[in-house]
Amino acid sequence: MATLLERPMAPETSDPSLARPASEIPLVSGVPFLGNTLEMAKDPAAFFLRCYREYGSVFKVKVFGRESIVIAGPESALFMTTREGRDALRSKEYNQGVADEYGATEVINGVDGERHVRLRTLMRQGFSREAVHGQYDDLVRITDSAIARRWQVGSRLPVVSAIQYMIVEQLGMILTGQAPLDYVEDIRFAILTILNVLVTRQRPKIMLKDPRYKRARARVDELGHRMIADFQRMLDEGTAPDNLITDIIRANRDDKDLMPDRNLILTVTGPYVAGLDTAANTIAACIYGILKDPEITARVQAEADDLFAKEALGEEDIRKLPVINGAVMEAMRLWPIAVAQMRAANFDFVYDGYVIPKDSMLYVGTSVPHFMEEFYPHPMRFDVDRYQRPRAEHLQKGAYSPFGRGPHSCLGQGLAEVLMAMSIARVFHRFDLALPTPDYVLKTKTAPSPGPAMDFAIRILGERRPGLA
Repeated sequence: MATLLERPMAPETSDPSLARPASEIPLVSGVPFLGNTLEMAKDPAAFFLRCYREYGSVFKVKVFGRESIVIAGPESALFMTTREGRDALRSKEYNQGVADEYGATEVINGVDGERHVRLRTLMRQGFSREAVHGQYDDLVRITDSAIARRWQVGSRLPVVSAIQYMIVEQLGMILTGQAPLDYVEDIRFAILTILNVLVTRQRPKIMLKDPRYKRARARVDELGHRMIADFQRMLDEGTAPDNLITDIIRANRDDKDLMPDRNLILTVTGPYVAGLDTAANTIAACIYGILKDPEITARVQAEADDLFAKEALGEEDIRKLPVINGAVMEAMRLWPIAVAQMRAANFDFVYDGYVIPKDSMLYVGTSVPHFMEEFYPHPMRFDVDRYQRPRAEHLQKGAYSPFGRGPHSCLGQGLAEVLMAMSIARVFHRFDLALPTPDYVLKTKTAPSPGPAMDFAIRILGERRPGLA
């Protein structure tokens, strides 16, 4: 049974005069100029874990000649959930570039304080599990439709791209009632470029001038205009569905300050930005983890078969999938999307005995505990039973942060959990799958977000059950 650890506690913020200056924060050793760039780019999760072990919960890294402060470990995860953490940190600097690219005033990830609370309140229902309420059987049909387009028996399937297409179809149907199939490639290209250049900043801004990107962005704008026009018409006719896009368009009509016209395109297409790379990476990693262990594969298939033997699916059916949900949670632990959150300091504050100066740029390494044996015995083992009581290893203080921590934790967590569990269940119900070889070891990428490499492919050996599409 997991024991809740009394330590770590969230470091207190206090009088800066009693703390050591930022100049004394240890700097992680690295190579000239590049500093820690290469090691951090290769495997950021392993890098932050090593640094936490060697330097403690506060240290500095140098990336392309620029020093940044890192606060890491379970202490940082707990700090992000405190009032001190909420007040001390802001996120605008790391997200305003996306808003500027769309000609918008802001993006929800870059807003803090009361305005951020108002925007999250507006969108919370549409991003929650309730967004799929009453649509579980429809979601099965949508998923089967996506499967029918790419998952061919006897083929080798590039997993990440196939799941990206599936996610776009699922989100399109849930949010708008139609899958934007004609726009899928444009959505993928535009969003991945934006993530690489403007969010993770792993690619140069010159990529935004690429004619291919400009065409894709124009198509995404076209899709956004179509969505806005369709939902405005449905609101006028009284036929608008109760979903996220309706909430956004209604807010634009009722409160121009909260949702100005110039923010609509970014906001209505935002769910694709939020879900495309993140959910696809997690599902692809989950498929690898399951296929690596024949016993887990059999358990997942049996649980999926029982699920789809039901006459109709509901919320409780999705929640009661201990093996499948455990596999998804384990994928998010071992291959976290939110390896570190990027923030800036609002004012001088003290963290674990050091002054963090105002306007300092920080990495917050909340995923470090995912790989610590203090929390997870045999931490590199894909163990789907970690999350069931009496073990419940993820419930230890600061141990598990797959959706980030603090006021900017993932707003779509509930919806993502449903889509990922349903996708895994459906794929393993429908097919017998295999890795390229039994000893295959997953290759990963870090751009635009951490996850399986784009060339990760599986073999589709046979069809176990027919689809609905």
